[in-house]
Amino acid sequence: MKKYLSIFAVVFLLTISIMYGCGENTVSSDEAADLSSSTSKADTLITVGFSQLGAESDWRSANTNSMLGTFTEENGYSLVYKNGQQKQANQITAIRTFIQQDVDYIVLAPANEDGWESVLSEARDAHIPVIIVDRRVNASDKNLYSCWVGSDFELEAKKVTAWINAYTTKCGVAPEDLHIVNIQGTIGNTAQIGRTRGLANAARDYGWDLMEEVSGDFTEAKAQEVMEALLKRFDNINVVYCENDNEAIGAITALENAGKRVGSNIKSGEVMVVSFDGVNEQALSYAREGKISCIAECNPMHGPRVDALIKALERGEQPDKFNYVDEKIYSSIPDVTAVTVDDKTYTVDKP
Repeated sequence: MKKYLSIFAVVFLLTISIMYGCGENTVSSDEAADLSSSTSKADTLITVGFSQLGAESDWRSANTNSMLGTFTEENGYSLVYKNGQQKQANQITAIRTFIQQDVDYIVLAPANEDGWESVLSEARDAHIPVIIVDRRVNASDKNLYSCWVGSDFELEAKKVTAWINAYTTKCGVAPEDLHIVNIQGTIGNTAQIGRTRGLANAARDYGWDLMEEVSGDFTEAKAQEVMEALLKRFDNINVVYCENDNEAIGAITALENAGKRVGSNIKSGEVMVVSFDGVNEQALSYAREGKISCIAECNPMHGPRVDALIKALERGEQPDKFNYVDEKIYSSIPDVTAVTVDDKTYTVDKP
């Protein structure tokens, strides 16, 4: 888009000159300067089309705000923003609109992993670089997008499960006495896949009783509904693994409404809740109180990271294909101060 703006500016100013140069409505030198300055400014802006999957959680809202706050005119950008409302079809339509508008870059936060190859091929044919954020896309040709930035979701799960193992071992709770239900995220996206896989592997390796996995769609209301149904089916649940903060809040509401005590003392009959994200203030408050025993951070502030990737591409550089975010693990319970995952030690911070 940028390459055409200077031509448009010249044609526009010449047209103005021809139309009004001999008449009473001659454009003044100041007006012409203003027009030229405005066009020159537009010529320097990098146009970004951003397709966000929706607004299903506090994490997603924070991620959107980070992007909107980064891609401003003050920072040298013109942003075209589209909210997909949790529908991949809407996102595909948005990307095709961006292509028609000849944006300079497309940024995609995909609803799920599959089904993107066709539209990404269209973007490549239009010579528009695509940057994927947060969740990944499953494409046989990795050259359909320039790069990806986001979290290592399975590593997040390994941190949480390592914490559960370390804490329950220290408290003398036998592995077979852990009866776990997993309130999953929206099925088929990278966060859900990684967090679910991490728990399933840990349950197998440690010998935990993983009783059920049910999707809560990353929302508080659905998680509360799911937790209520699980409590009707099982009377021995003592660990609830929630794949984001909003689900943890919904699960805690259901547990407390059912007369359950939420906390980390499994031996005394409390139900332990663990979570992911560390964005929702209520969830962080619950973590400080001990109602949420452990949270693995998932950092949503990708705007500056995407900005850095675009600037690298503008300089003619090729960034790393996969760019992971460094993240923390939180717990207010003092018994475990660090966890080790894949030979690397992570300090457990206060929420």
